[in-house]
Amino acid sequence: MEGKPRPTASAADAIGALDDLVATNLVGRQEFARNLGLSVKDLVCFAHVLEAEGAPVTAGDLAGRAHVTTGAVTGILNRLERGGFVVRRPDPADRRRVRVTAVPAAAERVQAVYGPYYTLLAELCTDYSPDEIAVLTDWLTRAGALARTYLEESC
Repeated sequence: MEGKPRPTASAADAIGALDDLVATNLVGRQEFARNLGLSVKDLVCFAHVLEAEGAPVTAGDLAGRAHVTTGAVTGILNRLERGGFVVRRPDPADRRRVRVTAVPAAAERVQAVYGPYYTLLAELCTDYSPDEIAVLTDWLTRAGALARTYLEESC
């Protein structure tokens, strides 16, 4: 598949479009979280648990992902557990650590909220060639790594 003709754009145009996408996604994430009865940080942590695809995640992993202390992540896990989103179990190798997994019914609730959006994004991807998707993926992956590094170094 060949890519469609695209208008010319500068780096400033791309960054401006990214700023708009990030702002819109931030508002959307706040609304999705509210509809699920969660805070945005709670939702970020739960998303990390879901991305692990059933593999247990530690409280320390979640703290790093949400950019909070391990003490704060305890409160997040309390809310997620009370809300029926996660289950905590002691790590069999180290009883001081907690292993967190998603409750399947909660994963389905979140999928019901995010699924239609991801379907629209997948449809949008059909307008791009595999080479263009590779460039987009490379740029987004590298921009994500840059953002995480900048956050760690600046905050």
